[in-house]
Amino acid sequence: MSDGYRETISEGIGCAGTLGEKLTLGKGTTEENLRRLADSIEAADAIVVGAGAGLSTSAGLTYSGERFMSIFSDFCREYGITDMYSGGFYRFPSPEIMWAWWSRHIYFNRYIEPPRPVYRDLLSLLEGKDYFVITTNVDHQFQRAGFDKRRLFYTQGDYGLFQSTDPGNGRTYDNEDIVCRMLESQGFVRDASGVYSIPEGGVSMRIDPELIPVCPDDGKPMTLNLRSDDTFVEDDGWREASARYSDYLAEHEGSRVLYLELGVGYNTPVIVKYPFWSRTLKNPQATYACLNYGETFCPSAISDRSICIDGDIGDTLTRVIGMKRFK
Repeated sequence: MSDGYRETISEGIGCAGTLGEKLTLGKGTTEENLRRLADSIEAADAIVVGAGAGLSTSAGLTYSGERFMSIFSDFCREYGITDMYSGGFYRFPSPEIMWAWWSRHIYFNRYIEPPRPVYRDLLSLLEGKDYFVITTNVDHQFQRAGFDKRRLFYTQGDYGLFQSTDPGNGRTYDNEDIVCRMLESQGFVRDASGVYSIPEGGVSMRIDPELIPVCPDDGKPMTLNLRSDDTFVEDDGWREASARYSDYLAEHEGSRVLYLELGVGYNTPVIVKYPFWSRTLKNPQATYACLNYGETFCPSAISDRSICIDGDIGDTLTRVIGMKRFK
């Protein structure tokens, strides 16, 4: 079975020291690039979407500010945590408190609709096209929006899965039911729309001890299926998705491919950004598009076949949809 994950990282590392030396903000006005993007989507034989955290941020799944305080104000007061990202590294004093934190974090980023329909807009833009998605996001929003599961590769895991703390187990486990029970044990209530919320009297910062998750197969404590070290479980579904990604790239080598990068920063550029640059350089028929807020650029070597649009991704997609609709 091919391994698209390690193949693409190898390719990314191979080009990092060359293509990354001379960068440009691209060519053309925003309006010209919006039109070029609409035309490139229309003309592409295949579209490879590479998505990072910026896409979910545009969809309203922000990790700080008002949204953070609406969910974690008690953790902010008690522990001084000011955002969801840093809270993920906090060493809580007990498993009951740790799982109170993580159940909220998982539920409000994985099991509810995002505030803005950015993922659904992206899907409508790709309607009728041959596409594949590789993403470092773990919030599962592509599948929630209706993307074909067999065209998705979540490289870094899924908030909706637990794994045993013994990685030799090799399995992952759906966690929606236990996460909801953890919320209920804190005092969250389900509203008329089926979404959990904090009642007027507030909630507890701990779960019932009997809800601390234990692996049903080996009896070990459970943890999240997120890639943070070499204990991350690449289960059968992950390996099959990795192979499908590799096969998809091989199938479309040399054809008119649009490499559409959305909200990818510099935390893990070897997974999406650098490989997209490398593949665009190697294929004269390929086009690279970078949509981001404040981090929009391309290598000078492919600037003639690059589309760089700086701004909110959701707003950009809305404008491109309008162009396609009234073309």
